[in-house]
Amino acid sequence: MEQDKDARHNARMRKVQLARQAMMATKTIEKGLLIVHTGPGKGKTTAALGMAVRAIGHGMKVGVIQFVKGAMDTGEKAVFDALSDHIEFRQMGEGFTWDTQDRARDIAVTRTAWEEVKRMLENPAYDMVIADELNIVLRYDYLPVEEVLEAAAARGPRQHFVVTGRNAPQALIDMADLVTEMTQVKHPFRDGVKAQAGIEF
Repeated sequence: MEQDKDARHNARMRKVQLARQAMMATKTIEKGLLIVHTGPGKGKTTAALGMAVRAIGHGMKVGVIQFVKGAMDTGEKAVFDALSDHIEFRQMGEGFTWDTQDRARDIAVTRTAWEEVKRMLENPAYDMVIADELNIVLRYDYLPVEEVLEAAAARGPRQHFVVTGRNAPQALIDMADLVTEMTQVKHPFRDGVKAQAGIEF
């Protein structure tokens, strides 16, 4: 009985394997992707930084600009600072807008950070550029979304551009090659658990 079950399973898996091989043979395009991680759930920055680690493992050069973060030291900064030959990691924010409470300064800080993102996008040495929490500043109209779309369209054909943050504008979603929306199912913050090292920062 178990042998029959195993034989049926093996036959099914052989069919699946052949179908997958046929499908994979049709996937021949290789290009730089515009990737958006958005949604209310946790994991947008984490996913982007995981891609950075993967890219570094393939010998690629990565640039990361963080728009909101910068008011505190994070675990990822400590790690990436040690890998500075492979990644340029810059925290250029001053904290959440409800903490800074200075719109004009937030816009100025955003502009400085965006100029760094553009510098990286214009430099073919960067295989991947991550604009962490860019969607946040777009939501608050600190930066015109049209500028982001123009820079994304003008980048090198093999350069990946990853944008994170809640509330990604529809125009960016429409232009993107890959969009993932993180959905929050459950979060310990709602039960009174504070942000913890190694999890949130």
